[in-house]
Order: sequence, then C-alpha cells, then structure tokens
Amino acid sequence: MASNRALKVADRIKEVIAGALETRVKDPRLGFITLTDVRVTGDLQQASIFYTVLGDANAQEETAAALNSAKGMLRSEVGHALGLRITPSLAFFADGLQESASAMNDLLSQSRKADEELAKLRANAKPIGEADPYKSRD
Repeated sequence: MASNRALKVADRIKEVIAGALETRVKDPRLGFITLTDVRVTGDLQQASIFYTVLGDANAQEETAAALNSAKGMLRSEVGHALGLRITPSLAFFADGLQESASAMNDLLSQSRKADEELAKLRANAKPIGEADPYKSRD
C-alpha cells in the first residue's frame, strides 16, 4: 500500500506532466494522449506513467517515441514543480485498459449467448427414464 505522500506526489506528477504535454512539448508525433495513472515507488525515486492514445497502432508508436524523446524535459519540469531532493525518474507505459475492457466485454457476450442456448435446451428437456426415478417396493 502506498503512503499518503507517495499518492500526493503521484497526483502532482500527473498534473505537471499533463500541463507540460499541453504547453511545452511541440513534437508533431505526439498524438491525442490521456494520462490514466501515475504510480510512484515508496522512496519517490521512480514514477511510472500510464497513458492511452486515440488512434491506430502507428499513432501509438509515434506517441511512445515522442514521450521517450521528451522524457528529460518532462523530468526537469517535474523536478522544478515538486522541489524534492531527488527528482524521480520517469517511465512511460501504454495502458492496456481499453484492450482488456473490450476483451472482457467479448467474453461476457459469449457467456450470455451460451446461457441463452442452455435455457432453450432446458425448456424442451424431458427426464430420461421413468417419471419416478426412485425404486419402490411393490
């Protein structure tokens, strides 16, 4: 569990990087990007920034390249804004939330179809054997 200080630093890093991406980074490869989450280690040495990009695989690759090329400038922005003794190193990760959500929706729709088919089979089902399956002494 992260400490309160790490959570506050992560929120502040998210704000600073979002602002810097809007105003300071002029790379044309940078697509329509959304920062989804920032996680900071307990010692505040490393920050993992998760993002999503609107577009195809090519747009995602170009945005990843633009973020990696602007990593130094973004780290200096974070250092100036936070005023910590040690500025955390930044690592950018494409967030797979959209892909996993769509895969989950596909699985749910498949299970609904299987349940509907099972309900149809159950409606017309008749027991095998006699009406009273228990043996009785006559």
